[in-house]
Amino acid sequence: MAATLPLYQVLCASGGAMEEGKLRRALRLSAQQVSRLLEAGEGREFVMRTQDGERLVVYKSALRLCTDANRLCGGTCGRLHICRFFMLGGCTRPRCKFSHSVDGETDQQVLRKHKLTGATMAELRCLLLQNDPQLLPDACLHYNRGDGPHGSCTFQTKCNKLHVCQHFLQGDCKFGSKCKRSHDLTAGETKQKLLKWGLAASLVPAILETYLNANAIKNAASAVESPQLQSLAIKDKPDTQKSADPQHINEICLYFILNNCSFKDGCVRDHYPLPYRWQLYIDGAWKDLVGMEDVEKVYCDPNSSHPVANFDTMMYKSHPLRRLSTPSSASKPPHFILTTDWIWYWKDEYRMWVEYGKETDAHSSSSTISSKDIENVFLSGTNTDIQFKAGRHSYVLSVKDMMQRNTKHNTKRMVCRRPRFVSAEEVNKRKVRNPSNASAKSTPQHWDKGQVPEVGYKLVGLSQSSEEYKKISAAFKRTLPDKRIHSIERVQNLALWEVYQWQKEQMKKYNGGKEVDERQLFHGTSNTFVDAICHQNFDWRICGSHGTSFGKGSYFARDAIYSHGYCSSDSQHYVMFVARVLVGDFTCGSSSYMRPPSKSPSAFYDSCVNTQSNPSVFVIFEKHQIYPEYVIRYTKPAMLASLR
Repeated sequence: MAATLPLYQVLCASGGAMEEGKLRRALRLSAQQVSRLLEAGEGREFVMRTQDGERLVVYKSALRLCTDANRLCGGTCGRLHICRFFMLGGCTRPRCKFSHSVDGETDQQVLRKHKLTGATMAELRCLLLQNDPQLLPDACLHYNRGDGPHGSCTFQTKCNKLHVCQHFLQGDCKFGSKCKRSHDLTAGETKQKLLKWGLAASLVPAILETYLNANAIKNAASAVESPQLQSLAIKDKPDTQKSADPQHINEICLYFILNNCSFKDGCVRDHYPLPYRWQLYIDGAWKDLVGMEDVEKVYCDPNSSHPVANFDTMMYKSHPLRRLSTPSSASKPPHFILTTDWIWYWKDEYRMWVEYGKETDAHSSSSTISSKDIENVFLSGTNTDIQFKAGRHSYVLSVKDMMQRNTKHNTKRMVCRRPRFVSAEEVNKRKVRNPSNASAKSTPQHWDKGQVPEVGYKLVGLSQSSEEYKKISAAFKRTLPDKRIHSIERVQNLALWEVYQWQKEQMKKYNGGKEVDERQLFHGTSNTFVDAICHQNFDWRICGSHGTSFGKGSYFARDAIYSHGYCSSDSQHYVMFVARVLVGDFTCGSSSYMRPPSKSPSAFYDSCVNTQSNPSVFVIFEKHQIYPEYVIRYTKPAMLASLR
């Protein structure tokens, strides 16, 4: 038979908790129905505790009283606005300035949110006393240490906290009647403190049960909602990462997920089959969490009532926690798959996280910005405040402070950033690439259309009689006339080309529609890295350094002779790339630069150079600004080589 009363009413009628057997009878449910009810609601609507060998069901609620005594929140805090002393049952002020009722629309909205519509004041008092930690005084920790009638508490009888056994209030004192600490809440000094605190005398006799219930709820929040340390994997990192430094890796390799990372063990990114990876720092090393997908699912939902760790501080107990991730989708072209789609939320007056631009009927109007807009500003690194509107209200969002502010009322809302959840099953589905993605219309006209692979690249040899060959050869020999070119090959990698064109359009858009400074530049390297560069583009951390005088990035030169100095020969055979590079707006570099410096409060330069007036060396920090266009293979003339 169905339950005739809400669960909270039944439990509140019994002081906030009830034995499991009595609850079944009160709800008129079968043992199987109660079992399903407990399984579905434990941790959310109630927690369990044991007393005298019986399992008790304790009602749990996120309902709280507003703590703003000056009422500056304007009723938007998502809490009840009612007199604290009235809720304790002992308000004696004849003309109390605080409400003694929850009949107002603001409080009724709060009660509806917590599914407590129709709750009586006695029921709300019962729920709040055991759920809201601000309402009851704590046991004095100093009293519970040291000897003497007041332990080590120097305030003694003037202490506002209770001088009672802490373990007694927790229900786990092993000394019982032989305990040297007080176990009495209903008489003497302790009772007087409770009355002075504001608790009604009629509530004192049953207050121990309230403390026991509150302790069970508190323990459930810290124990049930966090994974046990024993559940974490303690295996070492996979062999695929042995050559990288796992301590400083923070990005997952997209190419590895798609099973085609050419850098293999030399890759500076994490090799993992999912676009996210959760790890705990234990015994000097990062260890994978068991149930990776489950942890990710909880993290992706900011409204989850079961956070597995402190995601604000990224800590689990005393252990640092980290989440490795693929790059943000806002930093990559639209056709890139398995990037991380970040969602931005604000916390409403009901303490619920709401996605920007996706406000529901509970809010009068949607904001004029979306998660994508905020993410673009966040990735720019400029910490620029975002101004937007929602209906007739104007707001300023600070990505630096993760806070939203109403410009008129100065009301502040917390902001958070979480990824959109992607299951392992969805990852596998996305990895199946649609051949139609390799659209013919995006292929350059001068490419050999029959040599454009669906995945990866093809090297297409140029005829020495072609204008294309002559142009590249002339640029090369302008500063290296004595070198003999054996071949010039065109790199045909549609994926890299599309990324490069996308980056070009982005830079043009941010440049007010003006064309971007684009150049063909040289880059000397070793034959060892040719395949990886053709496949995945340049990465200065892997493909060898050309110095760091002007910044830590990939170096390109106007003159081939400069790049020749960085070529590694293999039996007098050399290899050099001619890259198409979006140098954009540049400035003089510095060895300390990890990215170009700011050119304005809201923008950065695109690259760094050796000299501003007539640059011959360019440093590129973003590989999407580069397309490895040609591979030149050459040697020194035999006669000159024999003389050297």
